Parts: sequence; C-alpha cells; structure tokens
Amino acid sequence: MSQVLAVILGGGQGTRLHPLTATRSKPAVPIAGKYRLVDIPISNCLNSGIDRIFVLTQFNSASLNKHIKNTYHFNVFSTGFVDILAAEQTPNNTGWFQGTADAVRQSLHHISPFDFDYVLILSGDQLYQMDFNDMIQKHIEKAAEISVATIPVMAKEVPGFGIMKTDEQNNITAFIEKPKKDFEDWASEVSPEMKAQGRVYQASMGIYLFNRKALYDTLTNDPHTDFGKEIIPEAISKRKVVSYQYEGYWTDIGTIPSFFEANIGLTDDIPQFNMFDKKSIFSRPRMLPPSKIQGTTLEKTVIADGCIIQASRIERSVIGIRTRIGKGTTIECSYIMGSDYYQSLEQLEEAKNTNSPIIGVGERCYIKNAILDKNCRIGNDVRINGGPHLADGDYEKYTVSNGIVVIKKSAILPNGTVI
Repeated sequence: MSQVLAVILGGGQGTRLHPLTATRSKPAVPIAGKYRLVDIPISNCLNSGIDRIFVLTQFNSASLNKHIKNTYHFNVFSTGFVDILAAEQTPNNTGWFQGTADAVRQSLHHISPFDFDYVLILSGDQLYQMDFNDMIQKHIEKAAEISVATIPVMAKEVPGFGIMKTDEQNNITAFIEKPKKDFEDWASEVSPEMKAQGRVYQASMGIYLFNRKALYDTLTNDPHTDFGKEIIPEAISKRKVVSYQYEGYWTDIGTIPSFFEANIGLTDDIPQFNMFDKKSIFSRPRMLPPSKIQGTTLEKTVIADGCIIQASRIERSVIGIRTRIGKGTTIECSYIMGSDYYQSLEQLEEAKNTNSPIIGVGERCYIKNAILDKNCRIGNDVRINGGPHLADGDYEKYTVSNGIVVIKKSAILPNGTVI
C-alpha cells in the first residue's frame, strides 16, 4: 500500500491508567507478557502492507521511543520505516500538542515531503486485529473523503463512546459524543449478526482514513484540536464522511479494569484477541532462553520467555518475560509483567543472606486479582488478595482500582506483607 501513510498517536498523559503510566506513556505499557501496546497498531499496519509509519509522542515518551528504536528496522533496500515524531517547539509554534488533531497538524511539515494519497490515523493504545486494506478499498469505492472505523455496540455501552448515525450507504449523517440518555433514535443499520446481539449503535473506534487533500484542508482551515470531539463532527456537514463497520474484537485500553480484562482474556481457550494467528504481532526480539517450570500446576496460563517458575499453582494468569516465582506460591487471575533484566548469581546469594526480596515473586505467596508492574520485588509469605472488598486508593507502593491491586514499578514488598 505505497499510497498510504500511517500516523499513530502516542497518547496523552493516560491518567486513568495510573500507576502503569507514571513513568511511561500508554502505548509503551507492556501487554500479553512480551509486547507493548504500540506493537498492536504497528503490526496491523505491517500485516496490511503499510510500512511507512510515524509515531507521534509527547508525554513520558522515553521508554516508547527506546522500544521503537530497538524494534523496527527495515533492510537498506526498503522504503519502509517506523519513525518517531516527538512534540517540539519551533519558531512558529512554541506550544506542545494540544490534542489528537493538533498533534497531526503540528507534524504536517514532517509528513508533507512523502508521496501518499491517504493518511491512516490510529490510536496507540487499542487492542484489535484489522486488515486495513478492506477499509482502504471501501473508502476508494465510495469516493469518500474521510472514513471512520466504527464498531456496533449495545445500548448499555453507548455512554462510553462517540456514536455515529449512518444511512443505508454507510454515509455518516450525524454524531453525538457519549450520550447518557434518549439515544434510541441513534440506532443504525447493522448486519443481522450484530442486530441479533442488540449491537445497533455505531461507536467510533478512533481510527480515521483521510484523503491527503481533505486532511490538509481540514487541519489548516479548522483550529479545533481533537479529531473525535471536533474535527469529525464538523466535517460531517461539509464532506463525504463514511463509516467502515468493523465487527471483530476491539477494546480501548483506557482504564485499569479494561487493561486487566484484556490481558486475562488472553488465557481463554479461544481468546477474542488471537495471538496464535498466521499474522504476526511484531515486537522487540530479546533472544531470551526458554522458560523453565518445576513442580507447578498450570491452568489457563500464558507464560512468556525467560521465566524461572517453581510456584505451586498458577491459574488464569499472564506471566511476563524473565519472571521468577518461588516455591509454594499460588497466583490466580493476575498479570505479572516480569522484569527488564536478570539478577546475577552473586546478587541472588546476597539477597538470600540478607533476607531481602529478589526481583520477582518469593516463596509461599498468594496473589489474586493483581497486576505486578516491571521489576517488582515481592518477598516471601506475601498475600495480595484483590477484589471488591478493597476500596479504591493510591498508596506508596500500590494502587487499588475496581478491586484490582496494581503493584507499582520496581516496588519492594517485604516478607509477610498483606494487602
């Protein structure tokens, strides 16, 4: 798809995903034990034959920039690239990105020299698998100026989305932002399968395809800063804006509960997000050894590379790279992100002699309904029992959100800690 150029938005401050975004941007948050969220839209592009990709970054971008730099390399004969466009101050603009549309507007002078007919604008913090070729083909067939990917949702989900009203030709005729009530008239034509499920409201997925001219005209003549709330609603009355209806799995990783559910869902017998598909999810090649497991009962568990596990039982959990788990430990319905490095044998011996926790999870622990961020040190006999009985709160070493306990990055929980 040489006529298509992709722009991936690196996300704002991600406050609803705190503390996972305390030191990193949302697209840099580890997912499925071995990937970063930004790997998902990049992989969707590469699998669709789109290999000219810009990633726009601003907040907490160091780890995201490092990951992209270390991951996406093309051979010298390829025109493909994944380049970072960081927010910058210039003589003509002394401000930072003010929103999704403003980020693209401020980056136009970097994008302009490239030859392209269409610009695909994506979010860096969503989990889905989509062949963009179908969206592009339908965009061309309908002579659209702007296409918006939409997904049918049920009435109870409507208040969380921007809802599009479409006609029989899938033209978008109206837009309403997160309506709380009286939205029954906003139902649109959907497939019989979606209608049978009660999914008759077209929700914006935050995926946009612009003709080159439409993008430049819109951004240079419209001072608004956000695509979803301002640019797209304004364009509906002025341009041919078409809905591309997607019926596969898609979720916006915007909150701790949605992030937790997306990861735990990967342990299902047939997960909605299929990592075992013929189309690859690309990420950084780490050359880690295979995982080593001793005396552990595993039930619906996903285990990444380089782990050393001696736990008693692990059930419905995702275990990330380089994770150590000690003897007699039980882990249920949790996501252990793993670590960025191994401790040496000398460091492990010193920790044993001083009775200090090592990186990973110690012996005889019980962990349930929890997320352990990278490089945590969980001592022996630690109990983390998440659930609705815990009130939401942010503490020095952990946060509780909707009953999910999130242990902060590099936190140390001494032996015998109870949460």
